[in-house]
Amino acid sequence: MKTVAAISAAVLLSACAQTSIVQVASKDRAGFDTVQTGAQRAVGASPEWALSATEIQALDQRVHGLVHKKTINADIAVQVAIINNRALQANFADLGLSSTELWEVAMGPIPSVGVSVSGLAGDVTRSLESLVMQSILDLATRKPRTEIAQIRFRQAQLNALSETIALAIETRRAWIEAVGAFEKAALIAEAQNTADSASELASQLGRTGFMSKADQAREHTLTAVLAAERSEARLEAQLAKERLIRLMGLSGSATEVFVPNALPKLPSRPRASADIERLALVNRVDLAVGKLELEAVAREYRLSGKTRMISDIALAAGLEAETNDGDTEVSPALSVDFEIPLYDTGRLASKRGQMNYLRVANSLAQKAIDARAEARMAYKSVTGRHAVARHWRDVVLPLRRTIDEESLKSYSGMITSTFELLEDARDGLEAQIGAAEAKRAYWLAETEMTAAIWGGSGGAVAGGDEEDKE
Repeated sequence: MKTVAAISAAVLLSACAQTSIVQVASKDRAGFDTVQTGAQRAVGASPEWALSATEIQALDQRVHGLVHKKTINADIAVQVAIINNRALQANFADLGLSSTELWEVAMGPIPSVGVSVSGLAGDVTRSLESLVMQSILDLATRKPRTEIAQIRFRQAQLNALSETIALAIETRRAWIEAVGAFEKAALIAEAQNTADSASELASQLGRTGFMSKADQAREHTLTAVLAAERSEARLEAQLAKERLIRLMGLSGSATEVFVPNALPKLPSRPRASADIERLALVNRVDLAVGKLELEAVAREYRLSGKTRMISDIALAAGLEAETNDGDTEVSPALSVDFEIPLYDTGRLASKRGQMNYLRVANSLAQKAIDARAEARMAYKSVTGRHAVARHWRDVVLPLRRTIDEESLKSYSGMITSTFELLEDARDGLEAQIGAAEAKRAYWLAETEMTAAIWGGSGGAVAGGDEEDKE
């Protein structure tokens, strides 16, 4: 009867789960509010997690209303991507799996008693003792296992946020590339129109004998080269747009979406912060994940948080240490039918814990160094690119416009020939292309600045193969 009472008490304790943790982890979208809040702060858009066919259909209708046969800006592209990209939805499912694991650890094993009385009395007693020890073992390890599961759950939240930020950054980058490509194609088309006029004039003068075949060939060659460049620019623009559509998770009729023909104007000053290094250390998601990993190792190996040294005490769950003549032998104390994390004992546990801690700590330190460097580079890039683009806009283009105006005056006064006027016009368009490319480089640098502050620059979610990136 004492044994039965002990069993009942052990089973009752085993059934007592940590209520608050279970309530959080058992929710359908446990931890997703953290992802939404973080994404809103980092990229100005909030993701959605669809868990049913009805929710998926509702998101499809929302996406259709946002993009179908419409000209979208970068913000709309990012919003659609983080609610419609299926690879990102798969990453959200990883968060759901992590919350399930936390829920299972907090709940503990389902209590059950299955004792056979057909054997000898001694066998029955050993079975009852094993059941008692199993319940006690679960209770002894429940708290540290739950703490580690909570850390893993928080890591899963941050990983989901990191993937969301990465997709948002990659989508904005793709939008800039697509719009910039269409802007360049339009400028080349304008240059080709000018070249076509010169080529036609050369043909007319050739028929009247006022232009040699060599001079005609030069004009025709320029026209042919520009035609090839225009075709290549159009192809690059279409491919860039297709990559954007893929990141947004669009297919079928939903791909009937348009982008502007030109990037936004250059802002009066670069959108950068001088304390970007501090912002990166505070906001980088990968650094937060690294800190949690360090905490998980410390908890797993019972390391001292103050000295970063392994404590002399290690939990030997399910193992019994016996000392014979100064030597420590470890042998199983009981047999259980489920897996639990077991800690090693003695020097082996200390060595493993120390090495794991040093590995994670040094990795985290290097990530912090990299984050600092990326932040400094991003600040220098965005300010430098803005200065270059501003120089094109404020110095080069006004000079080209002056040349064009004076050439037109000279042509009206019969001082400049038609071909000289067309040549100046072509040079002016080349300056416009240079200015457009400098503007595109600035907007890309601004996007990289966001990546430097928040992380996610790798474009890990459905970002396309490396060979697709320009």
